[in-house]
Amino acid sequence: MNEMIGHEEVRKQWQSAMAGTRLHHAWLLTGSKGMGKATFARSAAEELVAELGAPIMPAEVHPDIMVLSRQPASADDEKLSAQGKQFATRRNINVEQVRAMQRRLVTRPTLGSRRVIIIDSIDDLEKSAANALLKSLEEPPSGTFFLLVSHRPGGLLPTIRSRCRVLRFPPLDRADLQQVLSGFDLDADPAMQQAALIAAGGAPGAARAFIDHDLASAHTILARIAVDGDLDLAARGKLIKACGSRPDREKLLALVGVAQSICAEQMRSSQWSLQGAAITAYHALGDLAANIPYANFDGGLAVVEMGGLLAQLAAARKNHHAA
Repeated sequence: MNEMIGHEEVRKQWQSAMAGTRLHHAWLLTGSKGMGKATFARSAAEELVAELGAPIMPAEVHPDIMVLSRQPASADDEKLSAQGKQFATRRNINVEQVRAMQRRLVTRPTLGSRRVIIIDSIDDLEKSAANALLKSLEEPPSGTFFLLVSHRPGGLLPTIRSRCRVLRFPPLDRADLQQVLSGFDLDADPAMQQAALIAAGGAPGAARAFIDHDLASAHTILARIAVDGDLDLAARGKLIKACGSRPDREKLLALVGVAQSICAEQMRSSQWSLQGAAITAYHALGDLAANIPYANFDGGLAVVEMGGLLAQLAAARKNHHAA
């Protein structure tokens, strides 16, 4: 498995488990979005199904690695996906996807003795799909392993959590995050990279998205709104201009991550009134992000909503100082 900078402890735990006499059948990979959990899951799956003396086959094409994720929302989106273009997805991973996976489990693996199921992410399972998955976790076929990616493990069924061993992916420190960014070979000036390091909350994926979507100006505006508010909406007008008139889904999702990092910074405040406002805004931003991939939306309105949520932080700070 390739070295994962900043996640050496996670890698050590996994290697120790692999070296044991009986590897647990279900693993819950937890941590903030953009920490590399899905990348780790694919690499771990490739390692699990590899046969001695045979070349490692990528997870995307290996017949004994199944990846469950949200499917394209429509036939047109399926075509866009096949063309490698941006596409909308369904709200959830549905029960039929889980049942199709279970039908595969009654057959033997194709190339070896092991099969791996990756669910990216298990947070997206609809209720009936989660209940169906539980049956497989309770009585997995011999040689079957589950790698379940979760950004919000607290929202999972306790019965699912209890059947999994947990691998936690903590935020990277500044030095490790800088090393990861340098390995991406990104075309970004030092100022942009420094801004990404600050805004990413220790998540390599968030840092890369920050640079890819040129969010330095938007980050500056959002941070100012969180401090000064935006009663006349002027700052939100500047935010729309900084993001472009029609920001795509990926850029909007990256911007949500930036806004959440600003909330997370305020969560570390010693004042409960400020922490509470930040937590509320953080979760509201998460709800907004959950709708962006599949909803028909106006990108400009989504940007305005993000600014409005951060303006609540400024209001909480003003009320706190006035009290």
